[in-house]
Amino acid sequence: MANRGPSYGLSREVQQKIDRQYDPELEQVLVQWIVAQCGGDVARPEPGRDNFQQWLKDGTVLCRLINSLHPRGQGPVGKIQASAMAFKQMEQISQFLQAAERYGIAATDIFQTVDLWEGECPRGDAGGGDLGDGGADPAVAFLAGKNMACVQRTLMNLGSLAVAKGEGLFVGDPNWFPKKSQENRRVFSEDKLKEGQSVIGLQMGTNRGASQAGMTGYGMPRQIL
Repeated sequence: MANRGPSYGLSREVQQKIDRQYDPELEQVLVQWIVAQCGGDVARPEPGRDNFQQWLKDGTVLCRLINSLHPRGQGPVGKIQASAMAFKQMEQISQFLQAAERYGIAATDIFQTVDLWEGECPRGDAGGGDLGDGGADPAVAFLAGKNMACVQRTLMNLGSLAVAKGEGLFVGDPNWFPKKSQENRRVFSEDKLKEGQSVIGLQMGTNRGASQAGMTGYGMPRQIL
């Protein structure tokens, strides 16, 4: 699968805006956690967005990560195999994404395969389009672009969820990730619920302290002093 050509015009502006959302400090936290979580035999990548992408691109590290968050022998990805074939790499990324959603990550917080994988665009070589001096079709080129900031957010949410679950499978410092809010469900007795129905909330106003003193009776002329 060939790499896409350079972006132009609107596509280039959009890609630059996406790239600015990438957090190098979060990258280091994620690398530190993934290496600790997967075990010492996982090689640490060189710093940088492109190196981080190449490290995750074949899907093996991601699959090992999600398996490590399950009890031994119960990992959701049965076979993890390093491969140079593009379809195999994208298949393993897809397996990770499906497993992450089953683990509890919201679908809206999960990146798409194209966010991590940068390959040829649907029409072939995006750099050789038929738009004259523009070169590539911006819309098509953007579809093939990568969004590593979205990949970072998915992994950060995965780490936060692993800490919140408290199953003893998280490896590393829990302070690496923001704490997820926990549900605080309250159960009230039937008598307590009935008692609350007779209480007028202060948002609706109150008649406490009200008095008819000084009011003019019905049918009587108003007294002006």
